[in-house]
Amino acid sequence: MQKLDLKITELDNPEYSRIVDRAEKRIEEAILYAMVSDQTRNSEIEILSFPIAVMMATAANNPFLQRRYALAEAKRAYNILKQESRQKLTEVAQVFNWKMKPAKIDAATSQAAASDFATHFTNYLKNTGNLRESKWKLVNRTMRSGEVYLSKDEAARLLAEEVRAHVEKKLDLKIGFTLPEAVTKRGDRLKQLFLVKKGQMRREEMPKETTVDAFPPCISQLYNMAQTGRHISHIARFALTSFLINSGMTVENVIECFRPASDFSERMTRYQVEHIAGDRGSRTKYIPPRCDTLRTHGVCPGMDELCGKVRHPLAYYRRKLRIIKTQTPTTATRA
Repeated sequence: MQKLDLKITELDNPEYSRIVDRAEKRIEEAILYAMVSDQTRNSEIEILSFPIAVMMATAANNPFLQRRYALAEAKRAYNILKQESRQKLTEVAQVFNWKMKPAKIDAATSQAAASDFATHFTNYLKNTGNLRESKWKLVNRTMRSGEVYLSKDEAARLLAEEVRAHVEKKLDLKIGFTLPEAVTKRGDRLKQLFLVKKGQMRREEMPKETTVDAFPPCISQLYNMAQTGRHISHIARFALTSFLINSGMTVENVIECFRPASDFSERMTRYQVEHIAGDRGSRTKYIPPRCDTLRTHGVCPGMDELCGKVRHPLAYYRRKLRIIKTQTPTTATRA
């Protein structure tokens, strides 16, 4: 990049249009598919487009978009790294200051016989914090003399985590110069594309079934109140209904939740639930109020440890689901 002496002001020139197009495409693919395609056959465009894509993502000034882009680049890196030779993986590990070397196999380590690499446990722990599968827990790994054994695929996966952190770090940098119009206009378009797709992406993250054990304290209390026929305020009723709909519960099951109420009217309840679900009226599917709004209206019964890390009941639900999945299988209640 330094030898090419490419100036940012030159990016508006037609001769760089293919590079700028590819930079925009990288982020667009991340938004739409959570993946950046492999275009390494045209290495010059691919190499030059990366820093420009980073500038576009930074210009969009949207933390969610930036994290999604970093993750997509990491997935691309993983798919490329796992096809590389062991020597190349070792060299890439050295770029990130990893203590990784080819595994030494002997008769005393039968489980390590299927391993390709050994890396220091500090490198291992640094990059497995976001990996939820039980196989990544240190207690489930083969470790000798402070080194954790890895297959080639596992080494590529952990190096991809380094790539994700590397890209996120670049996206956190502040731009201290004026970006050319070619970059800012495309950055704005990508930001709008992300906002349009954001709601759809969140719906895709939600499971098809509702897991009651993952409810935040406010929703858990309201859910129990509804099923025992106790009175629920208007905003609490809206919060509960919109939460249940967005967590995957069917309209019919939501209606059944309110049936124990002494003043239950199926016609009125059905109308309200279908309206919130987007099946009536404006066809808008509503989401629950934010946590601060629920606290203002006295709906919050008290925060638990996880509440302090989120600002929305659905964000709590998604996090709690991930926690439940990492734990030993239980008889989690489903509705």
